[in-house]
Amino acid sequence: MSKKSKQRSTSQRRVVSPSPVPTETAASAPAKPAAIRSSSQEFNPDYSYVISDLKRIGVLAASFIAVLVVLSFILK
Repeated sequence: MSKKSKQRSTSQRRVVSPSPVPTETAASAPAKPAAIRSSSQEFNPDYSYVISDLKRIGVLAASFIAVLVVLSFILK
């Protein structure tokens, strides 16, 4: 047999209303100071290895293109 589920009657139901959010006016709220960053906390990444890799890729690409141009003249 199936289980019977009990339903609450309307007198037993609880209505949950959202609590009101307190609103503060600008005059009543104290001004918060802005966070001051020190020089040790600034984001300063080191990408020197990326620059060296890009230079190496550029040299290789230029040399491959030069080889292809020379081969095109030789093979004609």
